[in-house]
Amino acid sequence: MPSASNNQGRAYEYICLLSLYDAIKTIRPAQIIQNSSFDAAKNAWNTLSDSTRNLYISSAKSTIETIFALEPNIVEKDVDTLSLYIQKDQRGEVADVRDIIIERKDMIWEIGLSIKHNHMAVKHSRIAKSLDFGEQWYDVKCSEPYWNAIRPVFDYLKIEKDKHTYFRDLPSKEDDVYVPLLNAFVDEVKTQVGNDSSIPRKLVEYLLSKYDFYKVISLDSQRITTIQSFNMFGTLNLASRVKEPKLKVRDIKLPTTLISIGFKPQSKTTVIMCFDHGWQFSFRIHNAKDEVETSLKFDIQIEGMPADVNVKYICKW
Repeated sequence: MPSASNNQGRAYEYICLLSLYDAIKTIRPAQIIQNSSFDAAKNAWNTLSDSTRNLYISSAKSTIETIFALEPNIVEKDVDTLSLYIQKDQRGEVADVRDIIIERKDMIWEIGLSIKHNHMAVKHSRIAKSLDFGEQWYDVKCSEPYWNAIRPVFDYLKIEKDKHTYFRDLPSKEDDVYVPLLNAFVDEVKTQVGNDSSIPRKLVEYLLSKYDFYKVISLDSQRITTIQSFNMFGTLNLASRVKEPKLKVRDIKLPTTLISIGFKPQSKTTVIMCFDHGWQFSFRIHNAKDEVETSLKFDIQIEGMPADVNVKYICKW
């Protein structure tokens, strides 16, 4: 992610955290736990112009009423102190996409918010000569046929890297690099799904999160912020000791079956995975840098979701 976009994302996390804290502390005891992630977000906030800050403040504040209506445990009046903090980026490596955590210590309860600013990508996972995506994604090591299939491609990239070649100058980047890597990827997923029926579920847990979360997306040009619930494990939208949520969300069914996997029609760069319960993802392979390197990236997007997830709360501002 470019540094400017990264700064904007961190700054938006900061003002979302601060706006929630300011609203909560008028109702019940609350604290912000300051850590290195908080410091980075605050520093990013300080780089913004006044006009951009005002935009972000409007976006963040627009979500508060909806979040309170979804989560009565946040605003339940009690003597315990509610804590808010920004998670470290490294949590994403263990399939935890939550940026902001809200928790109470007097009870086993917490929720997480995934904060996005003007983008909706799911993940940007790497594929490389020695990177075992199977072990990382769904706890099954990649097979020998997979390593044999990708080795010649990365050997070729190593030669071109040593010559300081640019990706755009390769004779046939798509046919010589993208297509064989994607074919190996598709064959490997098919093989492992055939061997282990739990992999479709584990795959989607990796792509989405191993923890329930609300996705908060600010769309500045439309002057709206959307909130989606991803309640796979039933930890969101719980009643407090005295009140039911004003807004209700449903549990989401994770997939049990990979229905199809293959190239997107007319594409040499994108693979589509379709699962039961309406889940569908696209995997677009691309070079992250202009000069040839021995790893590539997937831009992974959600193309289809269960109907219950498609319900978005629109917060206008």
